[in-house]
Amino acid sequence: MQANGTFEVKVTPVETTAFEKQMGTGRYEVSKTWAGDFVGNSTGEMLTTFTESTGSMAYVAMEQVTGKLGGKSGSFYFAHTAVMTKGDAASGVMKIVVVKGSGTGELAGLSGELQIIIDAKGGHSYVFDYELP
Repeated sequence: MQANGTFEVKVTPVETTAFEKQMGTGRYEVSKTWAGDFVGNSTGEMLTTFTESTGSMAYVAMEQVTGKLGGKSGSFYFAHTAVMTKGDAASGVMKIVVVKGSGTGELAGLSGELQIIIDAKGGHSYVFDYELP
């Protein structure tokens, strides 16, 4: 099955640990409001890194998602990993997957992968390929 829609995202910097400061890592809280075939909210935390000399960027994140998908209500987790080069969208590799076994309520047993699309104006949309038992 496939769900499509848009989301609004708010990213807020938070205090980093001593290790993260030493490594040049950024820490952020993320909140999203989802619309379309999936309606709901999510919150999460993201770690980022950027190498000034090469433009290499990466992030990892965990996100708890709650809402209604395909007429079914519940919650689940997304795990994010991404690497890219600043200014070169084609260089990016992003993987966002449902954490196996994290689905609750009517979304128990959910599996799938999310694709994020960012348009030229910075708007966010998604394509979510998923399966429910």
